[in-house]
Amino acid sequence: MLKHLHIQNYALISLLDIDFGEGFSVLTGETGAGKSIILGALALVMGARADSKAITDGEDKCIIEAEFDEAIVRRELYANGKSRSFVDDSVVTLQELKVLANRLIDIHSQHANLLIENVDFQLGIVDAVAGNDKLLTDYSGKYEAYLAAQQKLSELQAMARKSRQDADYIQYRYKQLDEADLQSGELEELEQEQYTLSHAEEIRTALETAVSALTGENGGAIEALRSCRLDEIAQDLQERIESTRIELQDIAEEAGRKLNHIEMNPARLEWVEERMDTLNTLLHKFSAKTIDELIRERDELAEQINRMDSFDFDIAQAEKEVAACREVLTKAAAALSKSRKTVVPLIGKRLVEGMKQLGVPHAKIELPVTPTTDFTSSGCDEVQIQFAANLNQSLRPVSEVASGGEISRLMLCVKALTASTKGLPTIIFDEIDTGVSGDIATRMATIMRGMAATRQIIAITHLPQIAALGQTHYKVYKADTATRTETHISLLNNEERITEIASMLSGKRATEAAVMTAKQLLEYKS
Repeated sequence: MLKHLHIQNYALISLLDIDFGEGFSVLTGETGAGKSIILGALALVMGARADSKAITDGEDKCIIEAEFDEAIVRRELYANGKSRSFVDDSVVTLQELKVLANRLIDIHSQHANLLIENVDFQLGIVDAVAGNDKLLTDYSGKYEAYLAAQQKLSELQAMARKSRQDADYIQYRYKQLDEADLQSGELEELEQEQYTLSHAEEIRTALETAVSALTGENGGAIEALRSCRLDEIAQDLQERIESTRIELQDIAEEAGRKLNHIEMNPARLEWVEERMDTLNTLLHKFSAKTIDELIRERDELAEQINRMDSFDFDIAQAEKEVAACREVLTKAAAALSKSRKTVVPLIGKRLVEGMKQLGVPHAKIELPVTPTTDFTSSGCDEVQIQFAANLNQSLRPVSEVASGGEISRLMLCVKALTASTKGLPTIIFDEIDTGVSGDIATRMATIMRGMAATRQIIAITHLPQIAALGQTHYKVYKADTATRTETHISLLNNEERITEIASMLSGKRATEAAVMTAKQLLEYKS
């Protein structure tokens, strides 16, 4: 139940605090007084789309807070367009706020009557009365699995088509890389060998010079160091000389081995350069930087070729999965259809009874459940309310034959029928009485008051017959200050209710007859 509403800096409202009670409450006020502003603020705190233009001129932010029995919900909207949502002072996402709001309150706006023409809404009526939440959840899970299986199959089929189209090109590219016999690090080794082969003469001459200097005629530098003998005073130098001689001996031997491997081999040089050219051409052609990248490309192409061979198998498996998902989905859809077909006669009967109570004595209503051409997110059924208001009138879709007043009455009957099944603690009607007046308005008010026996009902109305049956009456009005016009709301006492209802009957200046009628209406309420 909505217990308290706080609005600050929203449109024409600087500050508004109002308590709501149990049962049937009504809100009245002249056109333009601000009833829709209050409703808009409540919709915002329930998760509606935020618009920074709704902030009162000159203010940085607005705050709307609604206190329910179950939770305190707050929405803060800032001038920069951002907003924040809170539940019991904890920050929540807008989606989380909407989920909670859908369990707390139902706002039936002035335009919601048009929903009666929507086939999804009509199907929702049937599911609400049938209590199909569990069946719908079960079906929804199987439907998502079915869609996923279909998506997988479609992707495999598309990949197979593309692979077949690209098969020759993929095979050609793979063959180029496979025949190249790629080896990791090969290019670097070839570059080193190419340098050695192309500079063989210079390298050989340099090595020969080094070896000659170390081991040449008369023993070279090594032998000279070997014959060097220092006395005990220079023993440390003697040790260093010997260490150097050993190192030079090792260098001479290594240089000799390298010298033996240096050869003039023009044929090998030509092969190395051709191999390098082949590898560099492949690097350029495949936009690669290293041989390792070429190897990865080769392996990926090989995998694509392997996949081409396995597509038929994979597609066959995916088709089996789709068939299996379709089978279980068909059973889930059949369970929904059975439940819906079981309850629609009762719904038609209850709606007819409600319409008769609201002054349509010859109403006929049926809700045929017809199959759809394929699975939908809510099953394989379509429901379209068939309606006739008069004797000898054939049943036709409600959107084609019902008047505005008849749609208003039918929507109220629908709300009365589904309210208990949805278990919503609060329902707000915003001028559901459009297109009706007189005794029919009183009957509509009676139905709403009956609904209020088990939940909180708040009705925004222009009709005195409905206002009079409210257990609590609030008036919305505008007042001018020195700088601006502001919207206010006040709880009316009995005398104030008489004056307000009389004004609704005869205009701003209530006549004596209107006052008497207002008193009679209020007495009828009690």
